[in-house]
Amino acid sequence: MVMTRKDRTEGIYSRREVLDEGERRQFYLIQLKDLLTYAYRYSEDVKKRFDRAQFNVEKFKQLSDLKHIPILKKKELIFLQSMGPRLGGLLTKDIGELKRIFLSPGPIFDPEDRVDDYWGYTEAFYSVGFRPGDVTQVTFNYHLSPAGLMFEEPLRNLGCAVMPAGPGNAITQIEIMQKLRVQGFVGTPSYLMHLAQKAEEKGINLRKELFLEVAFVTGEKFSEKMRSTLEKKFDLIMRQGYGTADVGCIGYECFHKNGLHIANRAYVEICHPDTGIPLKDGEVGEIVVTAFNKTYPLIRLATGDLSYIDRAPCACGRTSPRLGNIVGRVDTTARIKGMFVYPHQVEQVLSRFEEIKRWQIEVTNPGGIDEITLFIECSAFKREDELLHQFREKIKLRPELKVVAPGTLPAQIKPIEDKRTWD
Repeated sequence: MVMTRKDRTEGIYSRREVLDEGERRQFYLIQLKDLLTYAYRYSEDVKKRFDRAQFNVEKFKQLSDLKHIPILKKKELIFLQSMGPRLGGLLTKDIGELKRIFLSPGPIFDPEDRVDDYWGYTEAFYSVGFRPGDVTQVTFNYHLSPAGLMFEEPLRNLGCAVMPAGPGNAITQIEIMQKLRVQGFVGTPSYLMHLAQKAEEKGINLRKELFLEVAFVTGEKFSEKMRSTLEKKFDLIMRQGYGTADVGCIGYECFHKNGLHIANRAYVEICHPDTGIPLKDGEVGEIVVTAFNKTYPLIRLATGDLSYIDRAPCACGRTSPRLGNIVGRVDTTARIKGMFVYPHQVEQVLSRFEEIKRWQIEVTNPGGIDEITLFIECSAFKREDELLHQFREKIKLRPELKVVAPGTLPAQIKPIEDKRTWD
């Protein structure tokens, strides 16, 4: 059966994706109540955490009650997992009852249970455009870390055939794509770009001699420019998924690419990075996720990623709230004079000035008072007032501006260099 573009861009996988507002709240409440009750009973770590915070599961009546549970930071997992059997009591069953155990950098163990679609990516792959009968090439690692197998299972659920290629050996990857007439690519966007360049060097016409129609990418940030470049080169649809090795799928794009639909297997809050207090829709904060996973109940796990919630209707018909975009990491953010400064905001302001080649913000605190300096690389800059005005509009701070010659800033720079000292 020949797939048309229309077949790939329409339809939904599960009824949960189109619940109305009331049904969705009800669904979240039931899932969370069930998860909290089970986790309190069977996970030693959850029991300790709830008791310390004097959180009573019986009193969980509305979604906002979740804020009384302390947030779990990702780096705490390394320490907690070493605290005894069942990964320090984080698991609700013995390790031998699992299907697989992976190891992520940290080192953090990532358990996988024997239930179907444990990582929750099936609806994501459908949303991105994978369909039954697709031959798909998975270029993520199959060794120790979960990515390769994590993305293979949803493809099998959808009736696709999988080539477990793993990373590496670009020439072999391209030969496989040609010989098997591979339609689907799964990997990082930069790896697909790498394959495109290698194939073009060999004189291969990407549109005529390769057959890619759809790409699911994740694992790194990629720009709209890179997306449109690759979509044009291969004549394919490229959409991204978002998740972590601890909890699996958190969100995914649809054809309309206006943010990441939050997966129906999880409840997501956007919280203040310091206090953990939930923020209003539209406000940027840390993604805090509770996946409905009774085996490994990481309740209110802080991901370290920054985003915001968007509830505007989406043309695809899915009614789930969306993450606007992953706008940065908590650890690349600086709090200056009480304001959070995010690199992506600075980028938004400076992208309007083509003459600026590179930039960096430096924060110091002589005499205990925060000072912010914006360095810009530019041969001749005439629009200082305009730049400072826009910076202040967007970021609510007025920096001191220093124009330096192109090539002055070191090659590898942090967007925000925090040189404050607290003695």
